[in-house]
Amino acid sequence: MSLREKIVKEIREHGAMPFSRYMTMCLYDPELGYYSRRTEQFGKAGDFYTSSDVHAVFGRLLARQFEEMWRAMGRPGSCEIVEPGPGRGLFARDLLDWSDKKFPEFFDALQYTLLERSASLRTKLESNLSRHISAGKVSFERVLGNVVPVVVFANEFFDALPVDVLSSERQLCISEKEGRLIETWAPATAGQLEYLDRYSVHPETGERVEVALNAIEIMATLASSFDQGFLVIVDYGYTREEQLAGRHRDTIMTYRQHSASPCAFEAPGEQDITAHVNFTALAAVAEANGMKVEPLLTQSQFLLGIGEPTQFADAFEDCRVPQEHAKVALQLKHLVTPAGMGETFHVLVASKGVNPKDIASLSGLSFGTSRL
Repeated sequence: MSLREKIVKEIREHGAMPFSRYMTMCLYDPELGYYSRRTEQFGKAGDFYTSSDVHAVFGRLLARQFEEMWRAMGRPGSCEIVEPGPGRGLFARDLLDWSDKKFPEFFDALQYTLLERSASLRTKLESNLSRHISAGKVSFERVLGNVVPVVVFANEFFDALPVDVLSSERQLCISEKEGRLIETWAPATAGQLEYLDRYSVHPETGERVEVALNAIEIMATLASSFDQGFLVIVDYGYTREEQLAGRHRDTIMTYRQHSASPCAFEAPGEQDITAHVNFTALAAVAEANGMKVEPLLTQSQFLLGIGEPTQFADAFEDCRVPQEHAKVALQLKHLVTPAGMGETFHVLVASKGVNPKDIASLSGLSFGTSRL
């Protein structure tokens, strides 16, 4: 049975499904979902790539930033990094390798937890991180408890969480006609309308707006899961102010072999489905769970703040000839310039139980101005 057939079967048995249910099946069905059955979708040869696919410097710079966060928390003897949705583990590997080489005290204190439910991706993670797993540095379950200082790192995680879609206070549902998937509409729920009131905007006639209830539930779980630590979110998204200005409405997109499309019904389970991240909602939920939220930065501002004091030595250390230096310079440019990923992606940093003076000294927060 194909995923399309499985979706049609559920619709026929239970009626039209909300878009969030459809998105869940497309991405996370245990056997046929996009993230469950494929591991080759990552990277430049796949459907999309992340900052860690560009160059190891992304993980190296974040290793430097996380080591600063560890010092800001008082250099604890144990510190856990928790990464939900770690993909193939390239970021984790780069960060651990660089920490081992450059920040040995931090590395000694470090435990890295990968939160991944896809069996195929777990297999890929076990391969890519075999050295650190065998050394006991990496696990797939949190083992240290909420009393140990934590850095939660979510890189392009929230954009892949299922969302509902509202249009003029009615929610989008998926039905079928002779095996074809079609759009239908049902009354919005009280929770969906409350989300619009608190964090978003009500769509005008003909407009669509996403409601990310799953994202705020997970954000609340993450923010309440530790007593001292940091939360670092890197993703593409928007603020409520930008929505009020008429931007970032109807942001559902699909990606397949680096081709983007707004149609989510063409190939269930064979294409990535994403929605832009509502940073206003995430920041509000973090604050409601006792966190101090820093001004929202672009990825460019965040990485420049970390890298400028050392003139990006983390990127160029392994270069032996001018050609290698030039290649790395182009890769770094892609990470930090507006023409690349620098202005598309944003970074939300929040903390709990950390001295504000120590937070202010973090290099990643030293560059740029607030959008929140």
